[in-house]
Amino acid sequence: MADKTTYLLGLDAGNTVIKAVLFDLAGRQVAMAALDGQSFSPKPGHVERGLSELWSNAQQVIRTCLEKAAVDPAEVAAVGCAGHGNGLYLLDKAADPLLGIQSLDTRAAAHAEDLATRHGDKLHALSLQKPWPSQTPVLLAWIKACRPEIYAAAGTVLLCKDFITFQLTGERVSDISDMSGCGLLRMPDGRYDPEILELFGLDDAEDLLPRLVEPAEIAGTVTATAAAATGLKEGTPVVGGYFDVIASALGSGVIRPGEASIIAGTWSVNQVFSETPVIDPSMFMVSGFAPGRFVNIESSATSAANLEWYVRELVERGEHHDDPFGTCNDVIAKVTPAADDPLFHPFLYGSGQGAAFRAGFYGLAGWHGEGHLLRALFEGVVFEHRRHIETLVKAGVAFETAVLSGGGSRSPVWPQMFADCLGVPIRVAEARETGALGAAIGAGIGSGQFGSYEQAVAAMTRTKNEYLPDASMQAQYDRRYRMYLKLTETMRSFWDEFGDTA
Repeated sequence: MADKTTYLLGLDAGNTVIKAVLFDLAGRQVAMAALDGQSFSPKPGHVERGLSELWSNAQQVIRTCLEKAAVDPAEVAAVGCAGHGNGLYLLDKAADPLLGIQSLDTRAAAHAEDLATRHGDKLHALSLQKPWPSQTPVLLAWIKACRPEIYAAAGTVLLCKDFITFQLTGERVSDISDMSGCGLLRMPDGRYDPEILELFGLDDAEDLLPRLVEPAEIAGTVTATAAAATGLKEGTPVVGGYFDVIASALGSGVIRPGEASIIAGTWSVNQVFSETPVIDPSMFMVSGFAPGRFVNIESSATSAANLEWYVRELVERGEHHDDPFGTCNDVIAKVTPAADDPLFHPFLYGSGQGAAFRAGFYGLAGWHGEGHLLRALFEGVVFEHRRHIETLVKAGVAFETAVLSGGGSRSPVWPQMFADCLGVPIRVAEARETGALGAAIGAGIGSGQFGSYEQAVAAMTRTKNEYLPDASMQAQYDRRYRMYLKLTETMRSFWDEFGDTA
């Protein structure tokens, strides 16, 4: 390591917020800046963002972060970016922004179902993933079929963090963790494959794919234009970056095979690291981020985004709240769990089990109050995480402890619910911004500050709290989880009919 003070900048670009966080080489947060972005829905099921706004927000948070830290930009050894996986970020043939589709988008649901029916098994054999609505190649195939004028204008297919890396460096690159996470790479090789494109009906799209790099590999350096816009020093190395779920796992201290990472964020992400990929068609996806380093993933958009909706629509409306999420946690803490508490399906943004799935509270009675509603919401999110984890276990993935990260990990209530419902100890990392820290860890490796992932993770991450399962809650959660699954099956036919008439 260098003798002088050295810093690493991690960027974390989610579906809503973009963050810039400066860390020292011990993983201590020096400064942070964040901005909310604006999504828009031009049609039902469409969730898009303006790419110019995304880059404008990125410039602002980087500059603000550096100003808050009051450090010499020359002391920033490297930059790494993590971003939400899948969705579709297109540049045109002149490398100007063309279209930004987020991973909550469901416009291509019918397209995904058709592709899965015709080619799902073949695609899984190649990429260890089947088609689903906001998967990048599914969206690109939908654009080709339904918006041919946009497809004809397209020059480069990128993912969220790749767009920011492009603006910083001028390099049109993506990394193997993101590209494997969106089903565009042959696995476990981690390379593009023409047969995958052909099965998606994209045999003419090979030239649209960006140069492929490893996440901790230097992808380019900050240009003079980007330096002037952000306050970074021209020539600062920028690594390829990460699929954000992997960055968050790294930033929470997970790196060894058999370690589990649970992320309660916009998506319910449940993942276990391994030296070889687990091959099972029932599992959502496998992503690779380095030779012999794979992450077996079960996930869906069914986690803390449900609480964000509740807070936005029901807590904050009409008046100001200094701490709306704290208010929710306080209200839940006053509720004593009971057998007849209401249930909640966390399907505000659909489900991998079916695009027609909808959210709902069930079993409400006149003696229930807001605390019961919120506890049901928290519990429903935990139940969906548990369903995903049971899929991993059935596929042969084993683990004994897990690290919880994402916005849900900051709750004083949720981590204990996870431990009680899953029956395993739950650790919460010291770092709040685990996605940005994971990106910074990659930047540290790429710039030579650390010799390995193990060394970097050991140096930059620590555990803050550990929650042990309460055995007295096991029967309560097991019974209610069975009811939750039964209710899901009962509602299927209604959701299908409801979707047909909406």
